[in-house]
Amino acid sequence: MQRGGAPGPGGPTAAAGRARISIPGVRVGHWSDARAMTGCTLIELPEGSVGSYEVRGGAPATRELDVLHPQKTVARVDGVLLTGGSAFGLAAADGVVRWMEEQGRGVPTPAGNVPIVPALGLFDLALGESSIRPDAQAGYRAASSAAAEFEVGPVGAGTGARSSQWRGPGQAHRAGLGFAEHRLGQLRVAAICAVNAFGDIRQEPDPPSFAAAEAFAALASGPLPRTHTTIGVVITNAQLDKVGCKVVAEGGHDGLARAVFPPHTRMDGDALIAVATGQVSAPVDTVRMLANAAVADAIRSRG
Repeated sequence: MQRGGAPGPGGPTAAAGRARISIPGVRVGHWSDARAMTGCTLIELPEGSVGSYEVRGGAPATRELDVLHPQKTVARVDGVLLTGGSAFGLAAADGVVRWMEEQGRGVPTPAGNVPIVPALGLFDLALGESSIRPDAQAGYRAASSAAAEFEVGPVGAGTGARSSQWRGPGQAHRAGLGFAEHRLGQLRVAAICAVNAFGDIRQEPDPPSFAAAEAFAALASGPLPRTHTTIGVVITNAQLDKVGCKVVAEGGHDGLARAVFPPHTRMDGDALIAVATGQVSAPVDTVRMLANAAVADAIRSRG
C-alpha cells in the first residue's frame, strides 16, 4: 500500500506531502489558490479507460455523470475533475476539455474529438475570497501540470476542504486531498479523495461519536446548509466494463462510510467515480474489496 502525505491537525497549516500512483498512464494535476482557499484536481486517464459512478450524498454538485451510467452508449473516460467552488467550480471542466482536445483526446465525431471529463464539486466558497473560483483557466492549468507524482494535503480540490464541520465555524478540522493505493499481485486500486465532510474522520477501530446528532437537531428547524461533501475517484488497472465500475464505485462508498461518521448526510454531496484502465484481468469483487480499503485509507490519511 502507498499513502499520501502525513495527516495534519486543524487550522491553516495542515500537512502536505507527495504521492505517486503506479497505474500506467494515470497522471494527476492541481490548480490551487491559497487566498481564496479553493482549487481543482484533474486525474488524467489513459486511452481505453471506462468508468461509472455512485452518488449517495443529498447535495451533489456534478457534471457529465449521466454519460457514465451503464445504460448509456459512450464507455470511455478521458479524465475526472475534482473541484472546489461548488457548482461554480464545475466550469473548470471547460478548460480540461479544451486541453484534452488539443491532445487529440475524446470520442470521435464528424466535427472532431469530444473529450469526456466528468466532474465532482465540493463547497468551499465561504472560506476565502469568494469571488475567486476554479474556472476554465484553472482547469487548463491543472491538466497541463499533470504527472504521476503529485501533491496531497491542502492542495487542488482539497485546498479549502475540512472535516468535522458539524462542530461549527472555527472548530472544523483542516482535511484536504488524500491518496491511498492497494496492490494484490499485478492488480492496482488507488483512491484520491477530497474530504470536506460534515462528519468526523474515524481511524479504525475508533468507535463512532454521536455528538453530531445534536447538530442535526439544531439544523432541523431551518433550511439545510448543503455546504459539505466528500468527493473522489477510484482508479484500477483491472479490465472492467461500466457495470463493473459501478460495482467498484459502490464499494468505494462503503469505504467512505467506514472512514467518515456520519456519512452521506443530506448536507453532503458525497460522490465517487470509479475508472478501470483495462490492463489486468481481475474479479470485480476483488477490485471492489480493494476499493473499499483504498477509499477508507485515503480519507483517513487526512484525519
